[in-house]
Parts: sequence; C-alpha cells; structure tokens
Amino acid sequence: MDRLQAMELFIAAARHGSFSEAARQGSLSPASVSRIIGEFEERLRVQLFNRTTRSLSLTEAGVAYLRRIGPILEGIREADSEVGAFQHRPSGTLRVHSRQMFGNRVLTPLLPGFHAAYPDLRVELHLVERPAYLNHQDSDIDVEIRIGRPLDPALRQRLILPSERILVASPGYLAKAPPIEKPADLRVHRCLVYLIGPEEPVWRFSDRGMLEEIVMQPTTSTNSGEVLRSLALVGHGIALLDDYTVDADIRAGKLKRLLPSIRVTNASFKTGQGIYAVFRAAEFVPAKIQVFLNYLTPERVQAQVKV
Repeated sequence: MDRLQAMELFIAAARHGSFSEAARQGSLSPASVSRIIGEFEERLRVQLFNRTTRSLSLTEAGVAYLRRIGPILEGIREADSEVGAFQHRPSGTLRVHSRQMFGNRVLTPLLPGFHAAYPDLRVELHLVERPAYLNHQDSDIDVEIRIGRPLDPALRQRLILPSERILVASPGYLAKAPPIEKPADLRVHRCLVYLIGPEEPVWRFSDRGMLEEIVMQPTTSTNSGEVLRSLALVGHGIALLDDYTVDADIRAGKLKRLLPSIRVTNASFKTGQGIYAVFRAAEFVPAKIQVFLNYLTPERVQAQVKV
C-alpha cells in the first residue's frame, strides 16, 4: 500500500465528506478509494470514518489524525513546489482568482499571450465576487487578484495596477440633481453601492487629513462593478468605482468625476488603493506563480486597461 497516497485520499475524503470526490481527485474509482482507506485503517488499527449509506464523517480519531497530518502533507507539497521552481518550462495548473470586472476586462485578453509563452501551463481563471481566503486549508487558489494590499503577514503581494476609487455620475443625472460640493451632499442623491458583506455599506472620505464616513442608503446595491457602471451610464445615480473601469467613459464625456480633490473608498485607506497580485508567502515561489507574476507587469496591465 502506498502510504502517502492513502493519506492524500484520507484528507480529500475528510474535507469533502465523500469517497466519490476523493476518487475523482485521485483519478480512481470510489471502490478503490474505499479499499485503500480500509486497508489504511487496518494498518493504523483504528477507524477513521463513520460510514453509512448516505453519509461519511470522521471519527474522533479521524479528526485528530487529520489535524496532525494536514500540515505534514502541505509541507511535502511545498517541497515539491520548490523543486518545480527550478523547471525551465513550468507545467501543471495555475489557479487564479479575480473579481469579474478585472478578470473580464484585463486578465482575459492577456491569457492568450501568457499561454503562448508557457504552453505547458494550464490556467484556471475563477471570477468570483468574494475573497479567495488563500490561507484556508481547503483553498487551492495560487494567485488572487485583489483590490488593496493584504494585511496578513502570511501573504505576499505585488502591485500590478496603481488605481484609486472615484465617484462618477452621468451628465444627464447631474443636470437634474442637486449640486454636490461636499460628501454630505450625497445623502440626498441616488447612490449605487457595491455589496461587500451583511453590514451597512459605508463610504469613507479623506480630505486634507480629515476623515468622514457616510452610511449609505443605496437606491440600488449589487455585487457587480459592471452593473454599477452600466447603471451610472444610463443616469440611474452615483457610483463608486475603480478609476480604470470608467477612465474611457470619463474621457468620452459619458461620465463625470465628482469631488476629485477628496479621496474616497468603501473599504479602508490602510490597505491602500491599487490592484495587487496576492500569493502565499514561501521561501521558494513555485515556478508557475513566478512566471505569471513576471508576466503581469504594471506596464502590460496598464496597456491592456487603455485598450
């Protein structure tokens, strides 16, 4: 019996609660996985799983075993990655996480050129409007494209696009609405808000060192920046968006920037504003991650933004 294979299958079955999913990840049949884990339990002389016809769950011993061997196998995978970092031609699968607007507008057009440079490397692009949680034990994401620097010391980052968030509205909307000279004036306007979490949305303003927060009562809220941009373009209200997403609209006169001398965010000024490629901190960065980071130069990303 391959002990390392049995450990990997045990972890996969424990995390997914399914021998079938463990079999899919290991390119085996569910019957083979059941047999291998059964032999592994006999070798350990302890039952790791409670099995019924409808469910699979860990025993108390299984929980303890998972807690101990999880970090060990992660260390083995890191060692494999260190060796792989010396490959001349990186191969395997690179999993990238991004919000939809940046993924669609910037990353997608860059992928053909990246694949041409590294044909043995497959890319999985996950466009999701929620964080990747890179440090979670179940996360298999290699690189997250994130707005703002991460504060977690276990994560590293590289700036790929300097940017800031700005308030915009269409000339048609502004022509019929009350004037906007200070943040408090926004309270009587139709505001379009990006959904971050269950808490009330807040827009934060920084003007010459003075901070001001406004709890928003949005006309419309959504977890899609593209939807906010579309609504702003048709005059539905005021949106807070990253500058690169509306730069062309402002230059074309379709949108107008509001309160340009005041910094604004819906998150925190502490993390800064900009687009970062974020990855796990490690002494040796796997080759597949390193070549992707090297490809996403600020110059290449900015050139794509201006297309």
